[in-house]
Amino acid sequence: MKKPKIFVIGASNTDLISYVSRLPKWGETLHGKRFHMGYGGKGANQAVMAAKLGGEVKIITKLGNDIFGENTLNNFKSMGIDTKYVFFTDKAFSGVAPITVDTEGNNAIIIIMGANDLLKVEEIEKARKDIAEADVMVSQLEIPVEISLAAMKIAKETGTMTIFNPAPARPALPDEIYKLSDIICPNESETEMLTGMQIKSLKDAEKAAESLLDRGAKTVILTLGKRGSILVDRKEVVHIPATKDKALDTTGAGDAFVGSLAYFLSLGKSLKDAMRRASYIAGVSVKSSGTQVSFPWAKDLPEEIVN
Repeated sequence: MKKPKIFVIGASNTDLISYVSRLPKWGETLHGKRFHMGYGGKGANQAVMAAKLGGEVKIITKLGNDIFGENTLNNFKSMGIDTKYVFFTDKAFSGVAPITVDTEGNNAIIIIMGANDLLKVEEIEKARKDIAEADVMVSQLEIPVEISLAAMKIAKETGTMTIFNPAPARPALPDEIYKLSDIICPNESETEMLTGMQIKSLKDAEKAAESLLDRGAKTVILTLGKRGSILVDRKEVVHIPATKDKALDTTGAGDAFVGSLAYFLSLGKSLKDAMRRASYIAGVSVKSSGTQVSFPWAKDLPEEIVN
């Protein structure tokens, strides 16, 4: 059977995670319980999730000529991810993300993008053939918006399905980016920033999703944390409940969802079925600490989820 092909464009960061009893107040110093360093960045996370499920994954990203960049490259290789479009620069350090996680699994994150901000349109153009050969292309907003836009244009021109994860959200995006999104997949807070609408209920989520459809997106999938996810297009509204397991660490759960969604759509599953499977996998990821290390391998998942 042909392997599903997923192409990801996005950021690679090194996560520096501190675990504390509660999130600190402004100006406050707290003693942490423990520290963990891991691999992150939304693009890297989504690529790793798709690779762990068995996808043939390629990524465009940029790293600094430093130990973080070297280790990130080796991590991609260990996951079986094609690294021919992993670029390096000596003009900035690799991206880092200091993360604080409390005992309830809530997190606060500072992102310093570094080399990620130096991706160039001409580097995206080099990957045109591989983007065209992919089943699905995934992009986000941790890299400059014009770079994600350039990749989405290539995908649209070559007939590759696009999943756009507008994270971290920005209050104003080019109109074109919505029209290039076969699927736009923000979380609750990102949706509120994009639409200016508060989401206190599933009905609110539906109305916000409709406003994104009005901007040109073909399909909207909103991830709503403990409330699961909701699919909205011009034909239907479908709510997929979240799993009921207690969260230890929610860091990266959205990326687990998006990477899984891309994999299952590449595999030919329906949107609703892909969402159901992705929701289950995101639920698995929050039961362990860390980001990519919390993402399950296909062999560790129930057969009805991966097949």
